[in-house]
Amino acid sequence: MDIVILAVVIALVAIGAISGLVVGSRKKKQLPSPPPPSAPTITAPPAEPHVGDEAETPRDEPRRTIEEVGLPEAEQAVETPVAVEGPVIAEPAAPEIEIPEPTAGRLVRLRARLARSQNSLGKGLLTLLSREHLDEDTWEEIEDTLLTADVGVAPTQELVERLRERVKVLGTRTPEQLRTLLREELLTLVGSDLDREVKTESGLETPGVVMVVGVNGTGKTTTTGKLARVLVADGRSVVLGAADTFRAAAADQLQTWGERVGARTVRGPEGGDPASIAFDAVKEGIAESADVVLIDTAGRLHTKTGLMDELGKVKRVVEKHGPLDEVLLVLDATTGQNGLVQARVFAEVVDITGIVLTKLDGTAKGGIVVSVQRELGVPVKLVGLGEGPDDLAPFEPEAFIDALIGD
Repeated sequence: MDIVILAVVIALVAIGAISGLVVGSRKKKQLPSPPPPSAPTITAPPAEPHVGDEAETPRDEPRRTIEEVGLPEAEQAVETPVAVEGPVIAEPAAPEIEIPEPTAGRLVRLRARLARSQNSLGKGLLTLLSREHLDEDTWEEIEDTLLTADVGVAPTQELVERLRERVKVLGTRTPEQLRTLLREELLTLVGSDLDREVKTESGLETPGVVMVVGVNGTGKTTTTGKLARVLVADGRSVVLGAADTFRAAAADQLQTWGERVGARTVRGPEGGDPASIAFDAVKEGIAESADVVLIDTAGRLHTKTGLMDELGKVKRVVEKHGPLDEVLLVLDATTGQNGLVQARVFAEVVDITGIVLTKLDGTAKGGIVVSVQRELGVPVKLVGLGEGPDDLAPFEPEAFIDALIGD
């Protein structure tokens, strides 16, 4: 019996010694020995932060070995996988069709906006004409006022000569007489007898075809979209041709304008052939029995001969379906006399039939209406007076002059 007890004690002592050795070896692995005194201390660069570095310090929890992790019982496994149906994605709602403002009297409604930027010309002229003595210096000031407003040299000289003659005959001048006199002469200068209707009827069974041209940055695509609203407001059905394939997202922009009023847009790949898209747009307009096809062309720099030649190609291809009814040149009113240089080059490539002046509300140079008409021999038919969708208005000379000189 004593021998058995002694063996048990020896065994327990041996087990304890072995456990101590194991624990001691683990501690030695966890705590590496410091470097010898002679070795230099190396400071490691700060490590880049990792995901979770700033997270809360994890709590001490008992860890289980891989042997302790139990696997699921066989009966717990799903015998037949169940298919999970994907969520049903509803189709995007069709854009709501807008009803544009009627075009009749639109410029009159926008008169206050036009007057804010333009009446400095009219007020300046009335102030000068109201002087008791109209000497040569005063007439020179009147000329300078007209030239500053981009009326142009020849029209300015004509207007001053007529004003001098009428003022001399009139003698005593009341403010109301001066206003009437100035209104009549400016209206003569702008031209109240020109045909300013946008031609949208071909006279044949095919739709009327309108091509919109201009340099980059004049608001050509936006003008095309707004013109579609003008036509829809007048009860016309419209097909849009996105022949501007060189500017990123130009076709998307035009299509958005069309969707707002229910107009279909014919488009092609980015960088595609503009003439081909213009041809397809007219073809689609014929198939749909549309009233008007509007073709938005890529913005051309008037100094780039190759691009201008391509514009001529678009015109020729479209005319295979029938004659172009209208070619509208979009000009930025803020460019002033530089717009006349652009206008001349475009007129040499395509036969311009009408002018659209954009940003007329942002400049005091309303005289560009007179000078560009003189330069091209074609009338201003539309004017842009703001950023709103219905801020494109048919040009009405009487409303324009009234805005110039005020009440």
